[in-house]
Amino acid sequence: MARHCIAIDDLAAAGCFAATTPATSPKVRPVRYRDAEGHSWDGRGDRPEWLQRAVNAGQSPDHFRVS
Repeated sequence: MARHCIAIDDLAAAGCFAATTPATSPKVRPVRYRDAEGHSWDGRGDRPEWLQRAVNAGQSPDHFRVS
């Protein structure tokens, strides 16, 4: 770049770099299930291990539902 007398500012002014977008925070989903130990789950995706263990032990998932 020095040999051709080109500066980074010249390239940026010419639009050679992709525009950057500000990072957005991930969407916070409300907690739908919580146990006494503080584990929580928003109800999306696979059932977490702590809840699956409770269901396998005979507990209803509704027992852990947050009102």
